[in-house]
Amino acid sequence: MEQALTHENRFALHRLGRPARITLMAALLLIALYLGGLEWFMRGIVTTPPPNARPADAIVVLTGGSARLDEGFDLLNRGLGQKLFISGVYHGVEVKQLLSRWKKADHDGLDCCVVLGFEADDTIGNAHETRKWMEDEKFTSAYLVTANYHMQRALLVFHTVMPDMRVIPWPVNPEGLNLADWWRNPGFRWLILHEYMKYLVTLAWSPLAWMEQP
Repeated sequence: MEQALTHENRFALHRLGRPARITLMAALLLIALYLGGLEWFMRGIVTTPPPNARPADAIVVLTGGSARLDEGFDLLNRGLGQKLFISGVYHGVEVKQLLSRWKKADHDGLDCCVVLGFEADDTIGNAHETRKWMEDEKFTSAYLVTANYHMQRALLVFHTVMPDMRVIPWPVNPEGLNLADWWRNPGFRWLILHEYMKYLVTLAWSPLAWMEQP
């Protein structure tokens, strides 16, 4: 039975014209490459911060969730950076809103060390905004705080825009995201696939992308 089906499939394939066969094989190859790349991308997601973390010059948080801000404030409180830079703050967001939890925790003395960046509206903008701020501060190293699924693309962009500075990943795990079965949740499925596509675009955009891969 299996042999007959295989023979029938081969016969059907040969009935297609040469251009159609080439198109079909190319489509199957692209699908295989896409799925293989997705598996590679998922395996590259880092979910744990570096062990035995040592102080850097700064802590950089890319906005996108309260968990990232909380993590950035915690790193500053632990002395892992001289200043905290929050990049990509939307225009109109009050400083008091972002720092309310920090103030309530009796950390007012460190308010001088928290800086907000309002210019960036995407990851590339985050990198350029951060580079300018770090150059002004004469900083050369920073912890980068963002979501775990976003970290690979963020590092790729930051390494391209500021290759002379040391960027240390500090991933934040979004609440409810289980990387073991992310495809079961429609919301997270879209999130991961969308991020994967943006990562592929970033690989093509960055002239230093391949050299920056570990």
